[in-house]
Amino acid sequence: MEWRHLPPLSGLRAFAAFAETGNVVAAGDALGVSHAAISQQLRSLETHLDVALLDRSGRSLALTDAGVVLSRALRSGFGGMIEAVEEITGLRDARPLHISTTPMFAVSWLMPRLPAFRAKYPDADLMLDPTPEVIALSADGIDVAIRYGNGNWPGMEAHMLLRSPMVVVAAPALVGADEMPSVDDLADLPWLEELGVSEGNNWLRRHGVSRGMTRGQTKVPGNLLLDGARDGQGVVVTVRAFVERDIAAGRLRALFTEDEDDSFGYHLVTRPGVMRPALKAFVTWIKREASEAG
Repeated sequence: MEWRHLPPLSGLRAFAAFAETGNVVAAGDALGVSHAAISQQLRSLETHLDVALLDRSGRSLALTDAGVVLSRALRSGFGGMIEAVEEITGLRDARPLHISTTPMFAVSWLMPRLPAFRAKYPDADLMLDPTPEVIALSADGIDVAIRYGNGNWPGMEAHMLLRSPMVVVAAPALVGADEMPSVDDLADLPWLEELGVSEGNNWLRRHGVSRGMTRGQTKVPGNLLLDGARDGQGVVVTVRAFVERDIAAGRLRALFTEDEDDSFGYHLVTRPGVMRPALKAFVTWIKREASEAG
């Protein structure tokens, strides 16, 4: 290993912090230094490497292609270092288990079952982060994610928890109880969508309605989406498993169901490697819960 080719560690830390946070102020806060110090370290690193790592042509700094390559390597390298330090000092096991999931999965599936996990592991500390964004897993950040898709996330290990197609639903108060509306009819109705996603317009366009929604749409947090649908406030695209009881009880009508292959559903996503005890306990528990739920 050519150690002499490595730039100063302080510059690499500053660059890694900038790449993770996206700006020099947040990077400075993360490292406990001023943003001016971060800027100086970034320029010194570029001078040392004689490579442009940052594009300064726009209103804000952005990574160049070379910067992206270095940021990926540093994320892996520093992540492994942090994980090793936390392991040998005991901090890894003391850190709360950080779980990322969609708001809909959190409110409709996970939260009702968490008391069972708490009863079995009363001393476990959990951090639940409900967000529609796909957040990267890391040694010092998100430990485990629950995502909807086909399980193909490069570099990650995915286990199917809940296999279910997407369905378009609405309350009888909005669409009536008799004749089923056409796809074109749906475009003229109000829609409800989760903040941060565009499921409704995407679904309409996939089914030949290029104009998308013609009526107003309401963006709400995921935990409010189905309440609004039951009240007749709009049409919703969601996972069928979350609305089965509403459909059976007549609170919602299933208007269209996506024909997807069996690989689509909610997956438990983890990084390869040895799991710390809290993560291993959660993974084992949630797999069992999903299996028993059928």
